[in-house]
Amino acid sequence: MKGLGATGAAIRLLEKGYTFPRVAGTSEGAILGAFLVAGVDAGALGELMERLDYSRVPDLAPPWIPIASEGISLVARGGAHPGDYLREWVREELERLGVSTFGDLRRDDDGADANLPESRRYKLVVITTDITRGRLLRLPWDYEQFALDPDKQLVADAVRASMSIPLYFTPRKLRHEQTGAESTLVDGAVLSNFPVEIFDRTDGRDPRWPTFGVKLIPALPGADAKLFPPLALPILPPIRELEQVVVTAIVGHDQSYIERPCVRRRTIDVDTSSVGIVEFDADKNTRDGVVNRGKEAAERFLAGWDWDEYRVRCPPNG
Repeated sequence: MKGLGATGAAIRLLEKGYTFPRVAGTSEGAILGAFLVAGVDAGALGELMERLDYSRVPDLAPPWIPIASEGISLVARGGAHPGDYLREWVREELERLGVSTFGDLRRDDDGADANLPESRRYKLVVITTDITRGRLLRLPWDYEQFALDPDKQLVADAVRASMSIPLYFTPRKLRHEQTGAESTLVDGAVLSNFPVEIFDRTDGRDPRWPTFGVKLIPALPGADAKLFPPLALPILPPIRELEQVVVTAIVGHDQSYIERPCVRRRTIDVDTSSVGIVEFDADKNTRDGVVNRGKEAAERFLAGWDWDEYRVRCPPNG
């Protein structure tokens, strides 16, 4: 739900004439990124998000009984909610925009980084965490690790993997095409919640455009376990400690990185304190408030943004 702040920031950037040749995102950022690279405009983006039935996002698995289903699913499948509704919503909305697989999001141009391999020539990068192998996955870039053709993989499946908040949504699986080895994927935020450097040039040439990051989660201390979703089961001390471990992983990993001057300079910082990560029962006024704070944050950022100054102070490989 905090991702609505990023939606607001994107709407204001679109209104100001910005376009998005490439987008990387984690969790809701992956959802938003998919729509942006599919070519949605400011008005359509707002309408699209209004079509999402937020009450259905925390869906139920059999036996489809509140609390009982969540508890059974948490124990048996590692997450309280299947996440099927949101995955299908993303798939259907992307298909309306003419996007189904990553093959629909290829980007080839002569001015790209000379070091950019063929496997990374896509408009969208979805961040997820492979807890089986203990590593970050950047999809579609890393499908080759599973002997999978990136062009044939559904964008909605990658997005669903990225939004697998530990303990809340059921983790996703990715199977190696040849060996059958299986990896369990959870929310990309566990290892990278703010991949703003992902498109930085590596060939020493001047960048053609800036990369902006949108920061939604507060820094520690303060980003405590209250950010984490309430479970269907009683919150016993071991579970509470696990929540705090996950929150620290999500927030703490990027905290020192975000404090670097050249990262701060390109970061749009949105106040999303009015809504919880999985507060899907928030009313429309609350949701609109988060979107508006995203718009306001983008407006403030652009008022102080100077592309020429940034390139002087933060040169490539500098």
